[in-house]
Amino acid sequence: MTRLSQDNQECLQKHFRRPSMRKQFLPLQRAEAYNANIHQTTEKEGATEAAYDIKLMGSERREMQKRQMSAAQETSDSLPGQHGVGNRGSNACCFCWCCCCSCSCLTVRNQEQGPRRASHELRRDDLPTWEESPTPTLEEVSAWAQSFDKLMLTPAGRNAFREFLRTEFSEDNMLFWMACEELKKEANKSIIEEKARTIYEDYISILSPKEVSLDSRVREVINRNMVEPSQHIFDDAQLQIYTLMHRDSYPRFMNSAVYKDLLQSISEKSVET
Repeated sequence: MTRLSQDNQECLQKHFRRPSMRKQFLPLQRAEAYNANIHQTTEKEGATEAAYDIKLMGSERREMQKRQMSAAQETSDSLPGQHGVGNRGSNACCFCWCCCCSCSCLTVRNQEQGPRRASHELRRDDLPTWEESPTPTLEEVSAWAQSFDKLMLTPAGRNAFREFLRTEFSEDNMLFWMACEELKKEANKSIIEEKARTIYEDYISILSPKEVSLDSRVREVINRNMVEPSQHIFDDAQLQIYTLMHRDSYPRFMNSAVYKDLLQSISEKSVET
């Protein structure tokens, strides 16, 4: 390599000693040093945060295990009949990724669902009560097959027919007919108005889930008479529903298991006596 002469070397040294040249090169060197320091600092902070996260995860895991063990202990103490579950319940919780039958949270949910099922079974109490009637005789049950009128004359016949209508989801027809019969017995004007509006809202209104099937003419008459209702305001509608049950539901009732089983049981009892 060719060496510079002494004059050239002195010229270069003078050139680099100028303030303008120092301004061009010194910031670059400082920037490189600054970037190197930042990179080292970032690496150190990243390592520190990673170590902190690992330590935090470990503490959270230990705390979670403690909660699981305490929850499993409380469950086993309150449910002595489930000791056969073993230690699996202590390792299961709502935060686990797998679904386990021995999970304590599932046990609590099953306990909470118990009263709900009981309340669902009690919904039948909200239905209108059955008519009180003695056990029908064999002659009465046999007479039901002769005509629909004889079936509807006795409380036992109405109860049996109503039970059949429930299986066909048409019990509202019988309930409407019975409500109209009760309305006819009232004489007090205020009670008549109150019961008439209740019947209208339950069985005549198109917004009611228990609406019965009536033609437009009958509905128009009822709507006009609801201004001053009387105990006979639903007579036309009651007759129409009575005819519907006679022609549509009564023949199926006579061939149903409800009627045949009742007739057979009463026949067997009469033979024994």
